[in-house]
Amino acid sequence: MAINMSPQPPVQIGRELELVKRYVLLGILMLILDHDIRVVGSAATKLPRVYESMLRGLQDRVMLELAALRRQFRESGIHIYEEKRGDVGITTKYVCQGYHHEFSLRWTFIRAEAERLLKTYMVK
Repeated sequence: MAINMSPQPPVQIGRELELVKRYVLLGILMLILDHDIRVVGSAATKLPRVYESMLRGLQDRVMLELAALRRQFRESGIHIYEEKRGDVGITTKYVCQGYHHEFSLRWTFIRAEAERLLKTYMVK
């Protein structure tokens, strides 16, 4: 009877992977909102304070969700330890339940998901 001495991590298809993906996407959304707030502040618009306050309100909602996700990470034993941005997209490495995992997201997917997330925050 042979014993497998190199345990393979369980395939991450569940809740933890979705939490980490959402966290990465919300981080990108924060960068987008930061950029847009700077642009609105320096643009020659008629109501720059109104637009800026709307964007800051969205940013506050994103920050609250990021904080909730970090709490869930602590409870679930999830730790993101690397995030590499490249020409094609982002690769994220994390530990969950003692196993190391990684996944990649393409910029086209990130852009579409960021828009979708932003729309959901605007409707709420």
